[in-house]
Amino acid sequence: MSEQNVSRYSNDEEIDLRELFVAIWKGKWLIIIITFLFSVVAVFYAIKQPNVYTSQALLAPVEQDQSLAGLQGQLGGLASLAGINLGGGSSNKTQLAIEILQSRTFVSEFIEKYEILPDLMAVESWNMVSNKVNYDPELYDEVAKKWVRDVSLPRKPQPSLQEAYRVFMQHLSIVTDKETGMVSLSIEHLSPFVAKQWVDWLVKEINETMKMRDVEEAGKSTSFLSSQLAETKITDIREILYRLVEEQAKIIMFANVRDEYVFKTIDPALVPEEKSGPKRAILCVLGAFLGGVFGIAIALIKYFRKNTLVTSPGN
Repeated sequence: MSEQNVSRYSNDEEIDLRELFVAIWKGKWLIIIITFLFSVVAVFYAIKQPNVYTSQALLAPVEQDQSLAGLQGQLGGLASLAGINLGGGSSNKTQLAIEILQSRTFVSEFIEKYEILPDLMAVESWNMVSNKVNYDPELYDEVAKKWVRDVSLPRKPQPSLQEAYRVFMQHLSIVTDKETGMVSLSIEHLSPFVAKQWVDWLVKEINETMKMRDVEEAGKSTSFLSSQLAETKITDIREILYRLVEEQAKIIMFANVRDEYVFKTIDPALVPEEKSGPKRAILCVLGAFLGGVFGIAIALIKYFRKNTLVTSPGN
């Protein structure tokens, strides 16, 4: 094939930009109608979406007691060999608390303890006037307190804790500021009151959970140290063991007198007055944009298909 034929072939195959504009102009009413229809659907969809509210608490990690920190430096190696906890670093405990907050075990126990499954899995809307949560009747019978959703196996009418955990994690957000160490814990929900209540419960539960873990561990460590004291006659070792027992007693004492054990609330959760979502204006603009793109695509397809049919008999 000669260079002239190749050039002519390329020009024939190449879509002229001017022809594109002509195609769009000829299909302008089709584009306008499709864009309008998409926009109307997007507006109705945006209006139908219920408001979502976000309640947030700002938390600060509780600083480690200085006496415990000092002993950690002096006897940390010996204590770790014996499997004894001297409190650890504040940052380590904070990170552990955050990981526990997001664990399946903690979330499942939280859901069961406060019986929030209907508010988590079956809420349809929230009535601002009566401050009442409305449930989807196809999912949950509020009067009979019974799950009625129609699902196929292995799922059951009542959602499992595994299923509830996945949904709960979509409502929960935990953000740590790397510079200040502050932790922002927030919950999204259709009811601002439910969102605020869950945040309060979460902060309370994680402090209680971390406290119980440390008290239980300190109790076991004390029992172990006491048994070692009874078997050891060497004065220097007995002195070290006494100090370790004393520090375990301090851990238990501090845990029992502090409600805010691992997180101190700097800015407590409030009932939000303004919604955090949905972004209805963005949904409407996105609907119009998609309608325009779809309309242009249809107009171009119709135009070039028509031209192809017209020119094909001549070929």
